[in-house]
Amino acid sequence: MPSELDLKQRGLTAQLTAPGAPLALGTARRHGVELPTFGTVPPSIPAYVELYCTQHGDATFLVDGDLRLTFAETLALARRMARGLITRHGVTKGDHVGIAARNSINYIIAYLGVLFAGGCVTMLNGWWTSEELVDGIDLAECKLVLADPQRAERLGDLNHHARVAAFDHGAPEAGLAGFLAGADDATPLPELAPEDSATIMFTSGSTGQSKAALSDHLGVVQATASFACQTMVALMLMQADGKSPQYQPCSLVCVPLFHVTAEVPLFLQSFVMGRKLVLMPKWDAKEAMRLIEAERATYFVGVPLMSFELATHPERTQFDLSSCMHYAAGGAPRPVSHVKAIREAFPNSYPVLGYGLTETNGVGCGNVNENYLAKPGSTGPATPPLVDLAILDDAGQPVAQGVAGEVAIRTVCNIKEYYRNPEATAAAFNAQGYFLTGDLGYLDEDGYLFIVDRKKEIVIRGGENIACAEVEAAIYAHPDVAEACVFGLPHQRFGEVPVAVYVPVEGKELGEEALRDYLKAHIAAFKIPAKMWVYTGHLPRLGTEKVDRRAVKARFAEGWDASTA
Repeated sequence: MPSELDLKQRGLTAQLTAPGAPLALGTARRHGVELPTFGTVPPSIPAYVELYCTQHGDATFLVDGDLRLTFAETLALARRMARGLITRHGVTKGDHVGIAARNSINYIIAYLGVLFAGGCVTMLNGWWTSEELVDGIDLAECKLVLADPQRAERLGDLNHHARVAAFDHGAPEAGLAGFLAGADDATPLPELAPEDSATIMFTSGSTGQSKAALSDHLGVVQATASFACQTMVALMLMQADGKSPQYQPCSLVCVPLFHVTAEVPLFLQSFVMGRKLVLMPKWDAKEAMRLIEAERATYFVGVPLMSFELATHPERTQFDLSSCMHYAAGGAPRPVSHVKAIREAFPNSYPVLGYGLTETNGVGCGNVNENYLAKPGSTGPATPPLVDLAILDDAGQPVAQGVAGEVAIRTVCNIKEYYRNPEATAAAFNAQGYFLTGDLGYLDEDGYLFIVDRKKEIVIRGGENIACAEVEAAIYAHPDVAEACVFGLPHQRFGEVPVAVYVPVEGKELGEEALRDYLKAHIAAFKIPAKMWVYTGHLPRLGTEKVDRRAVKARFAEGWDASTA
């Protein structure tokens, strides 16, 4: 039976989305199916940013060390950046423009500038190696890449199809001088429609080949509005309980902006809420607590290990963290034990969990407050009113309640396509317009989703998706490797980590450290297996002659210590 909180949330959502209400519903077509939308929201990200930056004006928006920008200042810089991109760098509507940088105010100005110029902002993974960056640039067909010094150096003179324009961090007038200086205020900015391309994010597939997930403005804006709707409901519930907010909404940004968790529910949603964002270029639990206290942060979101580190930090009681009402997690499963630890450490706050994917622009399910404490193993019910959740069998048919199958999500927030990969796009969406997540799960009697396994061979290390096949391909590229198998094993801090078993070529000796040194030049550090075992003989095989990954994993999982790995 639905909880009292569930019933209240549904009732308030219905009020907000009724005809004539602030978020009255409309419809739009996505993957051949007519789907619900919020009919009153702006048609594009720039129109959305204009609306709310004007509304919140002089309120502080961005904090980056000693630098502070208001909403109005951010909007003015975004427009200047856009005009600089158009007049000085030749960006035209529809161009794919990459960003390769760490979190900073200037990353955000660059992101907004690309969109205001009519470009499709392509968020390259800042942790990638040179080879991986080049592959991403070429896959997305970037015309221009905006890179900070570290990534610009990483790209160097490598052969790719984009021109690299460097920027620095710090004060925008200096760090973005090559874009802002001389920008002509008379240069017109293009009109954008909901179906125009907006963003490209990269996602690891089970085949190991990265895919460029392309979203239009409709999908990103609707996803942002979906999160905002849930926040409005939460605020209404707080006010009904006599707990009106005491501070400006504020959150740390401690996950990379090239991840959907940071981009949509955190960064873009903040425009609606008038939320202050405090940027952290590098995660440090003690520094995070200092910033929560200093800036009176009201909300924290990160990969699960981050909130767990705060809850278990030995110096936690030295900081006043009373302003923070929620500790949210996304990007990876949160162990049930973490839920209890967070609640005990912060008894006046609640843990929160979201379930969504890059391909859904972060939208999917959410488990909050008392409901999460009651069902800590669940990712929560589908987010109303935009998300339609189904559990499907191998034939694509719905299964009975309580039976596990593949989790499928249908929403207008879903991506349009995998860019330049029609085969992958066709495989990811079924005839009814559902995106097939590759996760296996079931729904309980209250419609709460429980994830039980993954259909795809993906390891999620602290929120980073790692394709086993990609790491195996990198290992196989070593001339002295004959066989390899990569899989995930549990880890107390990261949730799980990739590990590998490999067989050297007959007559060759290849130690773990030598193989690790080789991999450092070819794949990002977070993808390199935490442990690599040398195997003598041939790895066990299935009838198809493929390596029996489950058998290998079962053998090497024995004796694995998740707390000391």
